[in-house]
Amino acid sequence: MRKKYSVKNNTSAVEQQPKRRRGLGISGLQRTLLLFVVLPLVLLTALGIRFGLEQANQFQEQRLKNDLELVGRAISIPVGTALNNGDIAAVELALESVFVLGEVYGASVFDVDGNRIASAGVTETDLTRSVIPQRIRTTGEGQEAFSRVAGRNLFSHFQPLFDTAGHIQGLVQITRRASDFGRALQQLTVIAWLLWGLFSLVILASVLLGHYGGVGRYVDKLLAHMNRVASGDWDHRAALNGPQEVASLARGLNHMLDSIEQAHRELDAHRAAETRLVAKLKDNEKMVAIGSMARGIAHELGAPLSVIDGRARRLERSGTLNEQQQRNLEGVRTQVSRLTRTVRQLLDYCRPAATQARMLTASVLIQDVIDAISPELETRGCQLELQLPPGLPAFIADAGRLELALLNLLRNALQAAESGIGVWVAANSRWLVIRITDDGPGLPAGCSLATLTEPFFTTKSPGEGTGLGLAIVQAVAEEQGGFFTLSNRGGGCEACLALSLVPHKTIASEDA
Repeated sequence: MRKKYSVKNNTSAVEQQPKRRRGLGISGLQRTLLLFVVLPLVLLTALGIRFGLEQANQFQEQRLKNDLELVGRAISIPVGTALNNGDIAAVELALESVFVLGEVYGASVFDVDGNRIASAGVTETDLTRSVIPQRIRTTGEGQEAFSRVAGRNLFSHFQPLFDTAGHIQGLVQITRRASDFGRALQQLTVIAWLLWGLFSLVILASVLLGHYGGVGRYVDKLLAHMNRVASGDWDHRAALNGPQEVASLARGLNHMLDSIEQAHRELDAHRAAETRLVAKLKDNEKMVAIGSMARGIAHELGAPLSVIDGRARRLERSGTLNEQQQRNLEGVRTQVSRLTRTVRQLLDYCRPAATQARMLTASVLIQDVIDAISPELETRGCQLELQLPPGLPAFIADAGRLELALLNLLRNALQAAESGIGVWVAANSRWLVIRITDDGPGLPAGCSLATLTEPFFTTKSPGEGTGLGLAIVQAVAEEQGGFFTLSNRGGGCEACLALSLVPHKTIASEDA
């Protein structure tokens, strides 16, 4: 819980300040807003409307041209057919049909030289002096042109007419008044500029009224935030609203409060680090005690156990024992082996970390461990499934300690397995991950990783384990800058040992 520091609540300067009188005259900040906000915005919108009207004008003009082209294409087929058959009446009838659209001013048919054959409405009377027939004969495509006929400005679209052999036999002209192109946008232009004027007035009123009713309100809010902090609410932060000057003051206040908060967090972190250091010192004291005990046990039991095992071997080789005596002697040697293994595990657990760091190849290390445990696999009749990808990276570590950890994991899996165990290895640029699985009953319920790796804690029956195997694995993982996890999976247990491929600081210092 954060300590609440008492702060003298001196708010007289805040509470006793007279409220600012806001007049309706234009202040310096309002003039700045009008000059640098309203005026550029109004000018930009005017430019945008002008650009939009130009684009709309081009679009409308192109649409009207396309309409004429579609009409020309629509009548070119019946007109061409009638012209090919020499049926002038059918040609004139087809020309008359275009006026039902209400957008066509005239239509006519010319031969390939520009002589008019038939017409309806206002069109050109002669194209022999125009370049249009020549362009159509050359390109075989439609043409467009503005012209003045009978005192009227017209826009014409010329569409080629083809005979049955695909040769150009003439052309059809569709006209409309040029004024049609501008009339469609006149109403839109008036509406657009009226909306622009209304928009400009709204912007002007919004800026003035917003300043009039906004600046003082945000200053009052900032003062209220400061009063809350002054009363002891250190978690409160001011909202970054209002003009830039007010927001800068609020930001400075928040930055000051964040600095105080950061100082509190650093103090809490130092306290947590101190707590962890005390716990680590306790663990070191425990390790010293276990190490002293282990050395005493090794000294007191090592020699007698070696003598007992040696004499038992000589009795086995004597050949004078009956079957019952042979079984009893094997039982003696089994117990001696168990005691020897217990002493060895105690020494392994207390041995200093990474005493022989060197460059290791992951695939060679794992293969050596599997070769070492192969006799036990054959004795138990268990199958080993190994996934060892090629090209595993090399890294710096203590080979003896890693082999010890992997052997402990494999023996635990072997003791729990029913028919087989699996070893899965993967690596990336930072981690080497080794997963060892078994098809046994899995971890007992209610046992956490911290409990399972506690020294001398075991879930095995009395006499079957010392409770140091997983503790050794955990210690080796920490020595190598990695981590160790245990989890149940579908039918069995999975042990994951992750080793850092980046040189650990302890190993690097010893190797230097």
